[in-house]
Amino acid sequence: MAKSVSSKDGVQIIVHKLYGPCGHDLVGISDASFDGHSAITVGVRLPDGRDGKVNLSPIHGDDRKSGMTDIEAGTVLELYCPVCKKSLERIEDIPDQHGASYYALYRTPALSQGAMVLLSNVWGHYHSRVIDEFEVISSFADLDDALR
Repeated sequence: MAKSVSSKDGVQIIVHKLYGPCGHDLVGISDASFDGHSAITVGVRLPDGRDGKVNLSPIHGDDRKSGMTDIEAGTVLELYCPVCKKSLERIEDIPDQHGASYYALYRTPALSQGAMVLLSNVWGHYHSRVIDEFEVISSFADLDDALR
C-alpha cells in the first residue's frame, strides 16, 4: 500500500484529545493503544445492521485499527460517538469515485470547525485531515487494495 502523509514542517501528529459532537473525549475510552498511545474510539453502523466500536490509531497517517474490523472494503458506514450515540457531523464530500464524505471529530471541547480531525466514512478509504485554526495542517490519503 502506498501511503501519502503530508504535514506542515514534516511533523508527526499524534492526537491525545478528540471530542465527539456532544463533547465526549473519545481518546482512551477503550484499552486499545498503538505504539503506547491511547486509541481513538468511534462507533460504526453498517448497512447490514451490524453496530460496534472501532479503535483507530491516534498517529495521523497510521491506518492500524482494532475492535470491529471485519468490514468489507468500500462499505459506507454511519459514524457516531460511542458514548452518547449521536452521529458525527458530515463536513464535506470527498471528490473521488468512492462516494465518501468527511466526518468531524473536534480537537477541543469548544467543538469548533477551526480545530478538527476529519475521517472518511467508507471502510478502507483511508482519507483524513487535521485542521488547526481553519487550516489543513496534515492530510493523509490511501486506499485498501480492494478499492484500487
